[in-house]
Amino acid sequence: MTKKILIFPALLLAIACAYGQPKVTKADVDEWMQTLSNWGRWGAEDQLGAINLITPETRLAAAKLVTQGVSVSLARDVEKEAAVDNPRPFLHKMLNVGLNNPGQFVSDDFQVSYHGYAHTHMDSLCHMAFDGKMYNGFPQAEVVAEGAARLGVTNFKEGIFGRAVLMDIPRLKGVDWLEPGTPIYPSDLDAWEKEAGFSTGSGDIVLIRTGRWARRDTEGPWDVSSKSAGLHASAAKWLKDRDAAILGSDAASDVSPSLVEGVNQPIHQLVIIAMGMPIFDNLDLEAVAQEAARQNRWEFLVTAAPIAVGGGTGSPFNPIATF
Repeated sequence: MTKKILIFPALLLAIACAYGQPKVTKADVDEWMQTLSNWGRWGAEDQLGAINLITPETRLAAAKLVTQGVSVSLARDVEKEAAVDNPRPFLHKMLNVGLNNPGQFVSDDFQVSYHGYAHTHMDSLCHMAFDGKMYNGFPQAEVVAEGAARLGVTNFKEGIFGRAVLMDIPRLKGVDWLEPGTPIYPSDLDAWEKEAGFSTGSGDIVLIRTGRWARRDTEGPWDVSSKSAGLHASAAKWLKDRDAAILGSDAASDVSPSLVEGVNQPIHQLVIIAMGMPIFDNLDLEAVAQEAARQNRWEFLVTAAPIAVGGGTGSPFNPIATF
């Protein structure tokens, strides 16, 4: 695939409206915060959110997807060099090395500020709030200097084990990657399901490939925070209708600019706060897309686990796809 579509973001909304794509306003997003909400669905004290949809039954079904024994990492190698999309590089310092090392062991020290657009990580449900409330109505004020009293990442330390479906939108459109600023609409997701021959269901991990890393490796870094391909806000209802458990992408899931005046990241807001779905950010979906294409199958087992940091708003991690 070599064809590339160049569309200036300023034209996207006009093109979308001309072809009948949904136009979303802040009032729509505010309404969806209520109508798409999972608050109270699993009880007033629930801290797992949509992870409740991953059940013993869905885990057993996901395990049966492993037929070839082929595993592929979904993590980007850590970015140690500063760049426009990586202002806070991963710091790796070697300790007890060289001729001055008095013992047999060598060691090292890691430091990472993982939220942002560089490092593969998981967002927990305390990562974002709206009008002072987090998922299930817990007060944002409960997140203090010592950490989050509730909704922290340790709620997921038993691990993620579930069916993942890969939405390869560049492959759908016949391009190597989506140009920054390209929105992905529910109609695109429907079209990919039809072409790939699967249906997204309850408890699924939905992975959105935009080709971000393929573009970066070819053309170099750019300011992903201000201009990136991703889901249009209207895709939130699509995710809720299918009862997805987790959303992941090779950037931050939201198209940027958001195309919703007054709302910067409507997908993050609706998914994390209203629906209680953790988000996997900055996945590297290039290798798994190649393997999926080789096998002509776009569903597979994904396993993942965060670092168990009490009160943490998320965690860097290394999810694994197994076919």
